[in-house]
Amino acid sequence: MNTCDIPGLGLRVSPDQVPNPLLDVPTADDRGEAVLAGGCFWCTEAVFRRLQGVTEVQPGYAGGAADAANYKAVCSGSTGHAEVIRILYDPAVISFGQLLKVFFAVAHNPTQKDRQGNDVGTQYRSAIFPLDDAQSAVAANYLRQLEAAQAFASPIVTTIEPLETFFVAESYHHNYAELNPGQGYIQFVSMPKVGKLESYFADKLKD
Repeated sequence: MNTCDIPGLGLRVSPDQVPNPLLDVPTADDRGEAVLAGGCFWCTEAVFRRLQGVTEVQPGYAGGAADAANYKAVCSGSTGHAEVIRILYDPAVISFGQLLKVFFAVAHNPTQKDRQGNDVGTQYRSAIFPLDDAQSAVAANYLRQLEAAQAFASPIVTTIEPLETFFVAESYHHNYAELNPGQGYIQFVSMPKVGKLESYFADKLKD
């Protein structure tokens, strides 16, 4: 499959050619928790729930104040929040760096600023929220590595932002894709990303 066959990702190469991180958090120092923003959290949650070693994925909000951390307010695009997922994982099975590889290769398009496809606004920005200095270093190094490898047809716009608080999203958002398989957005936006994961990272999937 070539770049033209991969709509929405902006890759020059196929996802299986996105490089492994040269720098990663050592297993003994890996806290087993990551917070990522890559557009609608229904999509990113659906992808990361499928990975071996991932024990839980929580949709939520980051980057704004507590009193506006709700879906209606965040959807206005005026609160400063991003829709994010909090991933809990076993570092002995999958690393922070490997999560970033999946994040960039199939979970979203890191070259679209403040949007993912038809979802437009700062709440849909591409961002990494490191939880410690080790994650921050790995994220920054991987961004440089991807740019040097020219893996994407356009410049990467992913930001690295401090995480002050993670706000858990409303209960009806949790595991939304699996619980609502017939919903149009899930069928046409979320599931193609899961399909790419299954095609290119079959060795990392749960049974």
